Amino acid sequence: MTSKSFNFLFLAWVISVVSTLGSLFFSEVVGYPPCSLCWYQRIFMYPLVLILAAGLFPLEQKVYRFSMPLALGGWCFAAYHNLLHWKVIPVGAAPCRQGVACSTVYIDWLGFITIPLLSLVAFSLILILLLFFNKKPNGGL
Repeated sequence: MTSKSFNFLFLAWVISVVSTLGSLFFSEVVGYPPCSLCWYQRIFMYPLVLILAAGLFPLEQKVYRFSMPLALGGWCFAAYHNLLHWKVIPVGAAPCRQGVACSTVYIDWLGFITIPLLSLVAFSLILILLLFFNKKPNGGL
């Protein structure tokens, strides 16, 4: 494995750490209670911090098998959550029945950046970095 492989995995780990700390900041410091979909996304993101770190030292190709399903699952929940926010999916189709509604918008930076969008971007970047990490030297996956 090359130093590029290390860099891809390290960047994926950094994104997972920042995402985890960001979600904890929004809920524990700012006081925004997470909705059901936010909890599912956390369930997929939090283990990535430990799994990706374990794959860095020593650099281990097997980390791909354990991290990719988590990143893909989290991406699916984040995509669904964004579709709710963008009103592509009706609010009645949201799994949030108690507590905070999944359509609640806590932040709206620049008129379009929301917490679910931040999650979708984070999972997307992690997926892309994992694909580059797993890329074979001859160009195949």
